Amino acid sequence: MWTYVEPVHAVTYFHSRSRAAYEAVGLRGYWRGYFAGRAAPLGPVEAAPVVAAFFTFAPHMVARALPSVWELATPEEALRARLTGAVQALAESTYELPEAHLAEAADLIATAAGAVDAAGRVLGAANAALPPAEYPLARLWQAATTLREHRGDGHVAALVAAGLDPVETLAWRVAVDMPAKNLLGRGFTEAQWHDARGRLVERGWLTADGTPTDRGRAAFQEVEDATDSAAARPWQTLGPAGTDRLRELLEPIARRCRTVIPPDNPIGLPPPTP
Repeated sequence: MWTYVEPVHAVTYFHSRSRAAYEAVGLRGYWRGYFAGRAAPLGPVEAAPVVAAFFTFAPHMVARALPSVWELATPEEALRARLTGAVQALAESTYELPEAHLAEAADLIATAAGAVDAAGRVLGAANAALPPAEYPLARLWQAATTLREHRGDGHVAALVAAGLDPVETLAWRVAVDMPAKNLLGRGFTEAQWHDARGRLVERGWLTADGTPTDRGRAAFQEVEDATDSAAARPWQTLGPAGTDRLRELLEPIARRCRTVIPPDNPIGLPPPTP
């Protein structure tokens, strides 16, 4: 389900409508919009909670944006901008789909998002607590975002439990299946990347030449399994039939959203199935 939900959420990062909406409230520059929009559900926070919650960004990179970004736009303004931009992006991508299709998808995904367990899920809980959106595309995007951040919170917990720090996590992903250029923008230095790869070699996850080992793959699969388990409650609540129906409804929406997401992207979204 992540592969169907993530593209809907991700228009906020990649669509020109979303960038324009952030710029309209004074958030010029990609990273100002990113950090303000994603952190806005938490209120006018300092950098430290966002470093913890976002996990894979270097602290100094977050500190360049927060808290100074709140002098450009309040959290409330950032929230309105991100929803406006996302809805405009979705409207542009899905205008050929019947209104009934979008409304049913919004109702089903909102039911799933309403079942997220908030305990220990900082970003998921903050998004789930936002006032419900009125229009179908707004409900669709907001629910997708709640589910996405809820899953992300669980993934961070699994990474921490596995003893992985942020740059080790990035170095592992690059070693497995992602071009390094996709993740170099997270603010870590080459020395930090080098040291992280060395620690992965020491723990037996990578060979000396940087190739993933069977031990490393098995250990990280445990992280993925724990992430899936922690994200299961919304889908259990929706049930097999409801989940299958939502997947069917999201498929053409996600396919259209993927057209603005680069094939090599930093969120790890795999290429769509032909």
